[in-house]
Amino acid sequence: MVTEHTAYETLHETALKAPSSSGVYLWRDAKGTVIYVGKAKHLKNRLSSYFSGDKGIKTRMLISRARSIEYITTANEYEAFLLENNLIKKYTPRYNIALKDGKSYPVLRITKEDFPRFFKTRRVVQDGSLYFGPFPDAGALDTFIETLYRLYPVRHCRTLRKRDAPCMYYHIGRCKAPCCGKITSETYNAYIGEIAQLLEGKGDETVAKMTAQMKQAAAELNFEKAARLRDGLRALTVMQNQNIVEDFDSEDRDYIAHFREGELVSVTVLKIRGGKLLGRDNFRVVSLNEDDELLEEFARAYYTEREMIPPTLYVSTQDGFALLSRWIHETFHTQTQIVLVTDGIENARRHQAAMAMATENAREDIIRRLRERGDTPALEELQRLLALPTLPVRIEGFDIAHIGGKFPVASLISFYNGNPDKKNYRTFRLKTTNGIIDDFASMREAATRRYSRLLNEGKPLPDLILIDGGIGQVNAVDGILRTLGLDIPIAGLAKRDEEIWRPHTSKPLCLPKRSDGLRLLQRVRDETHRFATSRNQNLRTKENTVSAFSQLPHVGEKRERILVKTFITLENLAAAEEAKIAQTLHVRAAEAGEILLAARAMLAARKERTEPKQTLFAAQVADGATPERSLYAETLAAAALDDLLVAEP
Repeated sequence: MVTEHTAYETLHETALKAPSSSGVYLWRDAKGTVIYVGKAKHLKNRLSSYFSGDKGIKTRMLISRARSIEYITTANEYEAFLLENNLIKKYTPRYNIALKDGKSYPVLRITKEDFPRFFKTRRVVQDGSLYFGPFPDAGALDTFIETLYRLYPVRHCRTLRKRDAPCMYYHIGRCKAPCCGKITSETYNAYIGEIAQLLEGKGDETVAKMTAQMKQAAAELNFEKAARLRDGLRALTVMQNQNIVEDFDSEDRDYIAHFREGELVSVTVLKIRGGKLLGRDNFRVVSLNEDDELLEEFARAYYTEREMIPPTLYVSTQDGFALLSRWIHETFHTQTQIVLVTDGIENARRHQAAMAMATENAREDIIRRLRERGDTPALEELQRLLALPTLPVRIEGFDIAHIGGKFPVASLISFYNGNPDKKNYRTFRLKTTNGIIDDFASMREAATRRYSRLLNEGKPLPDLILIDGGIGQVNAVDGILRTLGLDIPIAGLAKRDEEIWRPHTSKPLCLPKRSDGLRLLQRVRDETHRFATSRNQNLRTKENTVSAFSQLPHVGEKRERILVKTFITLENLAAAEEAKIAQTLHVRAAEAGEILLAARAMLAARKERTEPKQTLFAAQVADGATPERSLYAETLAAAALDDLLVAEP
């Protein structure tokens, strides 16, 4: 029996592990009934907010009755807004009473006439007119329609009557006066066709036309016109993003997409009925089939009744079409069309967006599955293939990042039970290889600092160390561990052929590409690389943001900008002549001399911080000391190691 406290912890954990994308979330009670539907721009933040701070009686009641949270990711907040509305109408949740306002969203209608007109409406009339939308942002739609009237000389009048003389719109160039026979139906409908193509996502020429007009207006200093065109272009960009949650294609259809990690496969089906996305089905399978065989395998298991099969299935893989189509026809006696979502199909952008939404939901389900099972199969496979003494529950990974030897950083990431354990991430600002390129020495320093500290503090050691690199990096770390008297298994994963290297071996281990163990090692390796690169980028940004010029005498913000623009680097400034500095900053020779002397002193101090350690290291090796022992002694003597060990925020 699930206690209320256990349910609360489960709900809270689900909220903390939700994705950062927009989407819709559903709260269900113990019977599986949907009791609340909400939308969020940031699912994780929104769901987490239910469990922080003081909440009202309604929220406390919701949490007390809920037993699970389900979420559907969307491409943007508009889609979440529409999907929330559809799901509320479908489930009528008891805690959504205030949200069920039955509001409809505006659409753009192009009438079915010899000389059509277009306008905004909230009512759909089945008279052959074309409809585009819906558009939750009514203001953007108004601006967009205004822009179309400025660009295309189409009629504005509600009813087309024959007239002897054209109206004002003709004389100002806004209409071709079909009421007076001044334009043929074919020419007029060419404009309408272009507008329809624009709304279907085919209007690149119109976008270019608007952009050119905007630039021309700005060049002519007609800023009012340029601003109008700018706003129209922005509105046009919004209008081009067709909604996949709701549209006016009333044909029933399914979108099928999958995502896999090793043998784990999650399949998502988006069900469009009557032009609305009414739900999403997620299915979890374990399959050793290749990706091109999954569609056929899944469809045979999923579609068990004729009523379940819509007229059209949209899929992301082209294999298995013929067999699947034949099986559906012979089994259920229905002609269902299977369509591959590509650029060449009609309304491609809308179908691609729907397929992307289905794929993202399948990916999120895979992430949840990996968290739930702890990736035990991968850990067991690694223990067997690498002959490890214990299950590698704790894996630590290392990588080095630098730019030409500058800002060298070593990243340390930790995986526990096959999943990232970010509270144990660390970065090391390397000291012995600052200014030189030596990945082996960098690995030695990082390993020395990490594991000498764990030894000194008596903290648990990892079950496996993974190095982003080949046999050279692996042997370098192995030497450090031997010096420290540690026996921790090490492996290196080389990027080129995904080869696994063990210390002092002549041949690598190559695992099948569907191997769970290889997939886990790749996740660890990729995470170390991401973390190291991000830290290196932060250091470069800080160096570029906090300029050394600001620390010079007689230099404020304005003079700092002048020095950066003129000399770029501290080295260039230190090599400049005093007269050049005085002329650049418009200062006296005495002040220019002080600035020059300070720049040279700062540059000398910078070199002094790096060169002695590199020289000492080289001398120790030349005297016969092993690189591991010399670096070990030097690193343990460093006084500021703790200041350089930082956790990922």
